[in-house]
Amino acid sequence: MPIWHEKHLRAATKAAGVALWSWNVDTDAITMDERAYELWEVPKTNGRITFEVLSRNIHPADLERVRSAFSATRAIVGAYEIDFRILADGEIRWISARGQGDDADIAERLMFGIFLDVTQRKQAEEANELLAGEMSHRVKNLLTIATALTQMTSRTAATKEDMAHELASRLIALGRAQDLIRPRPGRTNEAALLGDLVSVLLAPYDEKGASVRIRVSVPKMNVGERSSTTLALVIHELATNSAKYGSLSVSSGTLDVSSNAHDDEVVIMWTERGGPPKSADSPEGFGSKLIHRSMNAQLGGTIAYDWSDEGLAVTLRMSRERMAN
Repeated sequence: MPIWHEKHLRAATKAAGVALWSWNVDTDAITMDERAYELWEVPKTNGRITFEVLSRNIHPADLERVRSAFSATRAIVGAYEIDFRILADGEIRWISARGQGDDADIAERLMFGIFLDVTQRKQAEEANELLAGEMSHRVKNLLTIATALTQMTSRTAATKEDMAHELASRLIALGRAQDLIRPRPGRTNEAALLGDLVSVLLAPYDEKGASVRIRVSVPKMNVGERSSTTLALVIHELATNSAKYGSLSVSSGTLDVSSNAHDDEVVIMWTERGGPPKSADSPEGFGSKLIHRSMNAQLGGTIAYDWSDEGLAVTLRMSRERMAN
């Protein structure tokens, strides 16, 4: 069996990204290795390191939880693990602190443990949760919209055959809209026209034979392949909400989509009229959070809602350069 020297152990911990620490239970002094100082971004010139010194870098939302967990470590029987966020270089980093409670393996009044940077794992978990939430949200929306389209079709169809034909056409159009909001990695960069994009997304809600209630008036403008998926997702979400609660949920409602472009900004106006009165304010749902996040992160823009007695006006502002990519 090979003999493990200190330099071998240090090489192994460095390769694994493990940072070492010890805690004097009498003096509250914490001793850390080089990797731990780098992880916490605490300069060695700080002098005596204690929990209170490290706590300055802990995310405010996690501080009290970590403080309580740190105080309770001696009472924990067996191994413990605490995951929390710290602020480093203006970014959020996830740290996992692990050790033995109940004074296990204590030596010379020192308890030992490790710090691990688990930021990538946490980001992957958050991404998976976000994806699962988005998929659940889309499935629920599809079921609700299928019901809304059925009711919409029944208002204008003269016979059951007409209704079946019109409903099938709307569901096919809805399928085309779904294709637009589904990311397709590896696809070549293809631009789409803004007017075509909006028209395809709103086609399922067009009631033939009724008075014109969906009007799209936008200038000829290209939308890049990457931004088209994001913009389609936003427009689709607005249309879904309108069909469920807004002007597209009633036969008398109208929707106008217009746009104008400036040097570095594109503004899209979504105006609903004649819909049901706005209900009492409710907590922001997943769809609203999805829209805000998409507008900000992918399109470098914002979304603003304005409810009045006449209806809803939504203003989408986005970077012209981002939209073209």
